[in-house]
Amino acid sequence: MATRLGDIIDVLDAAYPPQLAQSWDSVGLVCGDPAESVTSVTVAVDATAETVARVPDGGLLLAHHPLLLRGVDSVSADSAKGALIHSMIRTGRSLFTAHTNADSAAPGVSDALASALGLRVCDVLDPAPSGPVLDKWVVFVPAPDAEAVRSAMFAAGAGHLGDYSHCSWSTVGTGQFLPHDGASPAIGTVGTVEYVEEQRVEMVAPASRRSAVLAGLRAGHPYEEPAFDILALQNPGGGVGLGRIAELPEPEPLSAFVARVRKALPPTSWGVRASGDAATPVSRVAVCGGAGDSLLSAVAAAGVQAYVTADLRHHPADEHRRVSEVALVDVAHWASEFPWCAQAADLLRSHFGASLPVTVCDVRTDPWNVEESGT
Repeated sequence: MATRLGDIIDVLDAAYPPQLAQSWDSVGLVCGDPAESVTSVTVAVDATAETVARVPDGGLLLAHHPLLLRGVDSVSADSAKGALIHSMIRTGRSLFTAHTNADSAAPGVSDALASALGLRVCDVLDPAPSGPVLDKWVVFVPAPDAEAVRSAMFAAGAGHLGDYSHCSWSTVGTGQFLPHDGASPAIGTVGTVEYVEEQRVEMVAPASRRSAVLAGLRAGHPYEEPAFDILALQNPGGGVGLGRIAELPEPEPLSAFVARVRKALPPTSWGVRASGDAATPVSRVAVCGGAGDSLLSAVAAAGVQAYVTADLRHHPADEHRRVSEVALVDVAHWASEFPWCAQAADLLRSHFGASLPVTVCDVRTDPWNVEESGT
């Protein structure tokens, strides 16, 4: 039974939601027709000539890293990446990318890395917001005009909580003000302190609607200078985000933990590097598949003894070690993300079973490929 590419994309988008991707990233379908059928799926970290060669005609290559990312304005066949795209299209092969959305998804790339190391994930290292970023609006308005202000703000997109709309809270108090020369007060007179019964009206709104909500507030409010507050709300994560915090089955010295990492991941010429006290007991670690030095501040505050990631540069690592006792374990970028291939393959197998052959490409696409020769 043939499997539509569009059905596979639906499964991948549900597991690795595109909205979790970083703003600079490029994820999703690169080439292929969602309405057509695919014969198989091959999962790899990178779309290279070697990995594409492992994809049967009519098959889908599911890659972690985008083939086309920054500054792409041509896929002409006389360029390396363009030639790859042309060769895939000619043979009915498709390409789909799940990158930083797979990094943040749960389970995602870092979960797969933790599992490969024999760790139990217990938290997200850098949680992502679970929904839209919200503002809390607090508006002070004369009681007779409160309904008009509420209605105008609702119409501008405020007051939604889940499946509910027109949500607000109000209490009554006394406002006071002194109009000066040049003022044109809707209530009171210049030079006299005025006391007004007002409502304090509160509601939330997406931060993206801030300008529209402010315009509605001003349109419905009788004062020429309405009093209001806008409070940016903290949005708790929903179990997704970059990196993971995980625990070992039993504490072990850092030297043994580094050996665990080296044994668990595929060998590369980069190898495994570590910085720290070899005798330090390690029981709780942070992991981040791919380049993770942007998370070093979060790591320092995470209550862990070691951090496993890739592409650690000299200066960020040096600065971290000057101020933190958390040991660093640096592995090859490709090796840190390769465990995700098995995770993604199992995902598709569980949905499509024997009707869709799924394989993990074992080609090592780590660009560092020359081993040190012995003497």
